[in-house]
Amino acid sequence: MSQSLSVKEKIGYGLGDAAANLVWRGALAYLAVFYTDTFGISAAAAAMLFLVVRLSDGVTDIIMGMIADRTNTAMGKFRPWILASTPFLGLFMILCFTTPSFSDTGKLVYAYITYIGLTLAYTANNVPYSALMGVMTEDDHERTKLSGFRFAGAFLGGLLVMGFLPMLVAFFGGDGENDAIGYQYTMYVFAALLVALMLITVFTTKERITPHQQAKTSLGKELGDLSKQLPFILIPLSAITAFFYYRDLMTGAAFVIVMLLSWWFVKKLVARPESQNSRSQQDIIDLLTNKPWLILLGMGFLTMMFNGIRYGVIAYYFKYFLNDASLTGQYFIVLLVVSIAGAFATPWLAKRFGRKQLFIASLLISSIITTGIYWVPMGEQGVLPLFLLGGAAEFFAAIMPTLFFSMLGDSADYNEWRTGRRATGLTYSAGSFVQKTGGGFAGALVLLVLGAYGYDGMDASTISNSLPGMQSLMSWIPACFGFAGAGLILFYPLTDSSQKELTETLQQRRAADENAATV
Repeated sequence: MSQSLSVKEKIGYGLGDAAANLVWRGALAYLAVFYTDTFGISAAAAAMLFLVVRLSDGVTDIIMGMIADRTNTAMGKFRPWILASTPFLGLFMILCFTTPSFSDTGKLVYAYITYIGLTLAYTANNVPYSALMGVMTEDDHERTKLSGFRFAGAFLGGLLVMGFLPMLVAFFGGDGENDAIGYQYTMYVFAALLVALMLITVFTTKERITPHQQAKTSLGKELGDLSKQLPFILIPLSAITAFFYYRDLMTGAAFVIVMLLSWWFVKKLVARPESQNSRSQQDIIDLLTNKPWLILLGMGFLTMMFNGIRYGVIAYYFKYFLNDASLTGQYFIVLLVVSIAGAFATPWLAKRFGRKQLFIASLLISSIITTGIYWVPMGEQGVLPLFLLGGAAEFFAAIMPTLFFSMLGDSADYNEWRTGRRATGLTYSAGSFVQKTGGGFAGALVLLVLGAYGYDGMDASTISNSLPGMQSLMSWIPACFGFAGAGLILFYPLTDSSQKELTETLQQRRAADENAATV
């Protein structure tokens, strides 16, 4: 029952992440510097914006995963959502980079509204897209290959934006005379490309895995049950956000108290008999008792912090530390070409060394090389060393998300093997949740560190004092998260051999179910 996928279908699926990363890895990499240097929002206000919107967006990921799991159409569970959300994703991509002439307060309100709209559209699009991988094939090796195509596409989308956005902004904006218009017209181009690529994904892929039928409960009741539990998600997230932003004794004490209460609540929820739980509650309990998924949850956050911090500071680093903003696009192109090579190399390396071992090695090697960037000299002399070190680190960094999303499918298999239940959308939505929260914290950390050094994008006199912050954000700060991830993945319990046995058992169960259904 091995389900091999055609190259056409793999490419079609990969183009979906090329489209998504016109937003995620591309446009959002420039959003911080756009807010501070073009739209005129302060670094501190932008940092809070990133935290609040990304964390609330993580909650909508969970809701979207539940909705997608309960969707049943002739097209499947996930592809209809990709199709319906694509026009809105393109629209809000444009609106985020539009600069109306408002007051400072009005600009901040506009930024919140358009950024929230973008993240909601991205959630409705990308959660089903990620989950689609989990139902296209039940073969874990094919999923790793599919993940390789996915992230090759992701890096290609990022390359298009990161490599060509500065040139297009300059072209449409009259070589720096009007960057606001330049950004807006550039987003028209990328939004049109996004829609075209997403349509290719929808009509070249197929959903094949059908999970066990479970007792049906109305979606309204399921969402009602979830809404009662949302405070137990939102309150800890709010405590983490407050402690991260303010970093004082009071918020620290509140953080500890909230975490202890959350631990007590989760322990009580897990101990409750299954008969007392609704389906949505049981889905969440299944995840909380799924050790491979919990470890991957932490890995998703740490790897996103590692990659998000490095990408979030690049535009500042080239503009002020190396004194040549025009090289930013070229550096992004180098990184993303290397990333494509890393994504395509991942299946071969994983087959030879094992996914867990490869994950550890990629984290350690990339973090060590990234730390070396701290000693890159300022100005023109630092350009070549940065390109060499950054490119070398990026090859191994590209392996991380490729393995992460492939292994999320394994954790969904593990849950089905252990409980007989499979919530693919929720499994992948929770993975997307930590990616987004990690990205939110990464973007906020970049702005908070720069703010701590007195950076003000509208005041050139503050730049020199903020250079050490940029230097640290490009090197040892993200490396700390990489080293932490290497330590965490040591506890991941599934080996390639145990995953193979698990997959064979599930194949036998599904075959038996199909035979019973035809009798």
